[in-house]
Amino acid sequence: MLPNTDLKSTQPLNWEQRLLKNAGRPKSALRPEYQELKFTLHRKLLDKINLEALAMIDNQRVRGEVRQALMSLINEEQTLLSSIEKQQIAEEVLDEVFGLGPLEPLLQDPTISDILVNTHKQVYVERKGLLELTSVAFRDDPHLLRIIDKIVSQVGRRVDESTPMVDARLSDGSRVNAIIPPLAVDGPLLSIRRFGTDKLMPPDLVDKRAVTQGMMDLLEASVKSRLNLVVAGGTGAGKTTLLNALSFFISPKERIVTIEDAAELQLKQPHVARLETRPPNLEGHGAVRQRELLINSLRMRPDRIIVGEVRGEEATDMLQAMNTGHDGSLTTIHANSPRDAVSRLEVMVSLANSNMPLISIRQQIASAIHLFVQCSRMSDGSRRVTSITEVTGMEGDVVTLQDIFVFEKRGLTPEGRVVGRLAATGIRPKFYEKILSAGLRLRPDLFDESVEV
Repeated sequence: MLPNTDLKSTQPLNWEQRLLKNAGRPKSALRPEYQELKFTLHRKLLDKINLEALAMIDNQRVRGEVRQALMSLINEEQTLLSSIEKQQIAEEVLDEVFGLGPLEPLLQDPTISDILVNTHKQVYVERKGLLELTSVAFRDDPHLLRIIDKIVSQVGRRVDESTPMVDARLSDGSRVNAIIPPLAVDGPLLSIRRFGTDKLMPPDLVDKRAVTQGMMDLLEASVKSRLNLVVAGGTGAGKTTLLNALSFFISPKERIVTIEDAAELQLKQPHVARLETRPPNLEGHGAVRQRELLINSLRMRPDRIIVGEVRGEEATDMLQAMNTGHDGSLTTIHANSPRDAVSRLEVMVSLANSNMPLISIRQQIASAIHLFVQCSRMSDGSRRVTSITEVTGMEGDVVTLQDIFVFEKRGLTPEGRVVGRLAATGIRPKFYEKILSAGLRLRPDLFDESVEV
């Protein structure tokens, strides 16, 4: 340990510097004495400053002034901290005051897509589709609970023994789920699905080999010709990312209404009305579900309705909207294949209309939906569109599907990367007539191309 010295620089660290320091974190930072000092400084700082008065001042100026006060407190402590350790502890205390404590450096790292806190001792992150353990840790469970409470209170929600599960949203749009004891056996659990600041455009998805240019041309023509699309896939398969990219093809002259559980969509059109569900209050009243928002949206004169994810009784109203003039609608659904997506829609519609015959439900699905776009996350963490499937109608009492594009997995490279082929099946879809009637034409060889990825 280096002797006690004055801090040579009071400049704040950027997120890259802080993550590097966390990766090679000084052993002292993991010792109980270090954590105790940090919380002692935190308490002293709160006693010394008036955060309510500082709230009226510019954020950068406030952090600078609080940093100076904090450095004075650090220098008053009889500790053997080096300059680097003093700067590190100052950053961590400032994160406790102004941010989300130990999570703050992770939230500032744009390469992280998920933050998974498994009690106060263990924090995982996901980068490029793969999980990795970090050196980040909380002091104890009460410390983690304070951070969770700080998150949920910002959106008017609470988490306690009476409501031990909560969904919330950070100021940047990231989705948060927290579950605490007694439901979480070993301690509080926190999951944060990051909200990408850089929205992936269609050319970006082609560059990343998530789709081929031919597939994207077909999807572009489908959106512009107002076909109804359902993006299907598992958790983290890239459904919302693809839905955002497809929304890029919607005309700026159209009025779009979006309906979501947690507002994630980043539409760039000028005429967008965004709706979000509301959970029940402490008395269990006042909840507003997606179905009610969807019914209300029909009175808002939408040109297109985009449902972030259909997962319940709202499936009935969504299909009816698609069948009654609100063509060009987009949504996502959790399913492992287009056939599974059809089955899930049947179940969801049955929940809302238990007396409706199955054949009628299938007729609704067959007439409302034109395309299923299946997304999958590969074993190497990459996301790909694994099939584009047309709904061709009914054959007897079965909804008939046919693949237009499919992904054929060929194997793994020595580095573990998934390789395969995105290939057209050679079938020209029936909805191609709708594309032509909208004044759009696709290149003749599009339905015969094959691309190695």
